[in-house]
Amino acid sequence: MAGSSYGTIFRITTWGESHGKGLGVVVDGCPAGLPLKASDIQEYLNRRRPGRSRYSTQRTENDLVEILSGVFEGRTTGTPISLMVRNTDQRSKDYSSIAGSYRPGHADYGFDVKYGFRDYRGGGRSSGRETIGRVAAGAIACLLLRELGITLCTYTRSIGPVSIQTFDENEIRNNHLNMPDAQAAEKAAAWLEECMSKKNSSGGVIECVVHGMPAGAGDPVFEKLDANLAKAVMSIGAVKGVEIGDGFLAASATGQENNDAFSADGNGRISTLTNHAGGILGGISNGSDIVLRAAVKPTPSIASPQQTVTREGKAASIEIHGRHDPVIVPRAVVVVESMTALTLADALLVGMGSRLENMKKIWLT
Repeated sequence: MAGSSYGTIFRITTWGESHGKGLGVVVDGCPAGLPLKASDIQEYLNRRRPGRSRYSTQRTENDLVEILSGVFEGRTTGTPISLMVRNTDQRSKDYSSIAGSYRPGHADYGFDVKYGFRDYRGGGRSSGRETIGRVAAGAIACLLLRELGITLCTYTRSIGPVSIQTFDENEIRNNHLNMPDAQAAEKAAAWLEECMSKKNSSGGVIECVVHGMPAGAGDPVFEKLDANLAKAVMSIGAVKGVEIGDGFLAASATGQENNDAFSADGNGRISTLTNHAGGILGGISNGSDIVLRAAVKPTPSIASPQQTVTREGKAASIEIHGRHDPVIVPRAVVVVESMTALTLADALLVGMGSRLENMKKIWLT
């Protein structure tokens, strides 16, 4: 299977299955000297860990990370960092009833056609549990970005028909839905209760805002920063759409409305007066906040009857049992943040070679 690696210099490879012995990631290209301990990574894994609220799967996994290589005396060594999380609460028998049928909204059919075989226990590599490796690696990328004064704020913008109306960053961690608006969180919880009572699920929108990103990261053709961010976030299994800046609203705007005027302060520092572009122009960061949104589909594993077919093409009805999230959005917030951080860290490392003067600073000092 190809396609389990992402990045050019800051490069990750995830491995493992939902119901295998464990999952993990190998991070290559991380500079030496970055302070790193297991608790730094665990903080991020805890944000996506199952069983933390009524609105997530009740699979009981502590998701404890083990650092196997690449760190010595609390700092990265510049060699590959290998991280592992062991599975401890698999219930593969929960999936035996759907072994011969294709679940609507899942990757079962396409996976079977491509490989002639599929791991039906929780989806195997197509499971949302694969994101453990992404989040573990993303925690390292976030630490690296923080060393450069770059921070990310990621949160639930909407769940179903309920959208945030106010913004309080401190509120994001105060509710199980990761919304920066307490009243919206209450309304979204009521909406989810209604969905659950009908054996149904919900989708939503995640927003990520990057503060402190310098201008000049990204390339103008096939390695555009916005294109790579879109690929990174779209690679998350539940994401079906990505917007940057005004996104689709830009299609109904005029040039006068959409263009971001430039200005300079008394020290000659250039900035934009607005940020319709979401911090990226021509594939290159312009120094404004990067604003990204991801549309997350409803959880496809629902308990209500659904029409499907068997591997032999016979009509069948399916009811999916087991432990599943009625909404993926809150746990996916940290996944979107991680994939964004991985893309930005890689872009900054790649961009170091764009000028001769940068190379001279490194090699002639």
